[in-house]
Amino acid sequence: MEAPLDSAAKRLVDDVIALAPLIRESAEDMEAQRHLSEPVVAALRQAGVFRMATPRAYGGPEHEPTTQVRVVEELSAADGSVGWCAMIGVTSGFMSSRLEPASAQRLFGGADALLAGQVAPLGKAEVVDGGYRVSGRWRFGSASQHATVMMGGCIVREKGQPRRQADGQAEMRVMLFSQAACKIIDTWRTIGLRGTGSNDYTVDDLFVPFEDSFNLFEAPRLMTPLYRFPLLFLVNHAGIPLGIARSALAQVVTLAGNKVMTTRRLLREEGQVQEAVAKAEATLGAARAYAYATIDEVWQTLSRGEYLSPRQRSLFRIMMVYVHRVAKQLVAEMYDTAGTSAIFQTHPLDRHMRDILVACQHVAVQEKVYRPAGRMLLGLDPGDPFF
Repeated sequence: MEAPLDSAAKRLVDDVIALAPLIRESAEDMEAQRHLSEPVVAALRQAGVFRMATPRAYGGPEHEPTTQVRVVEELSAADGSVGWCAMIGVTSGFMSSRLEPASAQRLFGGADALLAGQVAPLGKAEVVDGGYRVSGRWRFGSASQHATVMMGGCIVREKGQPRRQADGQAEMRVMLFSQAACKIIDTWRTIGLRGTGSNDYTVDDLFVPFEDSFNLFEAPRLMTPLYRFPLLFLVNHAGIPLGIARSALAQVVTLAGNKVMTTRRLLREEGQVQEAVAKAEATLGAARAYAYATIDEVWQTLSRGEYLSPRQRSLFRIMMVYVHRVAKQLVAEMYDTAGTSAIFQTHPLDRHMRDILVACQHVAVQEKVYRPAGRMLLGLDPGDPFF
């Protein structure tokens, strides 16, 4: 069951729902430009979407996970790309919890703060006086056109060689730097989530001070419950497939009440359509309840100051994969149910189909993630350091 929202969270969700007309009006432009529109980004900033997870210690609301998922779900129902960029942008708060206070305030204290980028160690960071000289090229910089801060995972090097940790592994750190210091490369030409602007980006021999970096595998500096979530659990990611699937179902319901078939009957009078809509309602309702119940159980455990059990960690990752797979199937079924209406780029179902296909390609929600999760349920080591 979905946990009730407090008054501040409810206001945020209501404000986000009110943005739906603006987002839908901007959808075609965002698809064509391949990044979010300035009016949409401004509205998201004004509503406080990107600051949902910003720590209270740094002036943020530190909203609990249910609120974050609800917001991302509503935005994804309006447009998958907007929901995706919101999900990415909210990581600003989680990353700030791992920095020294002065650095966190400087990078993420402003109302317009927005983080983009990825943590995969595709760059190198050479140790120098006071910090690192960083070079690298990373992919999937969602919302990078509007970001204030970029991140890039690096292998730390000292005197030209990878620096080793106590376990013998090369040290990996995430570097944070100004978006203005990056070169953004126009590579984002995809079938779906076109409006996310998830381009490649590079830096070359950029100085990054020690305090503007962190080790992914070290505990955060702030240990309130929200930041004790495993970093790569992508707390609010489930809102994306749930929102896209909900909108696809709503589109078919609307279409069924207006589309006249060759039999001169409305589409909603067809038994096949009635069955498909009923099954979709049940499927989506079950997946949504499963997602929120799993997230809430994890949240309650962390709120009690307890550590997550291997079973809880496994079930969270299973849930994340499952809701994406269910949404993908549901959107495909709604696409089929709509018939030829769905094949035109002007129809929202076309975009929903393309968006969910791309969303399901994310490494954290591919079906292969079931394997380490299953290993944990069977009492084995997952064989994955991010579990």
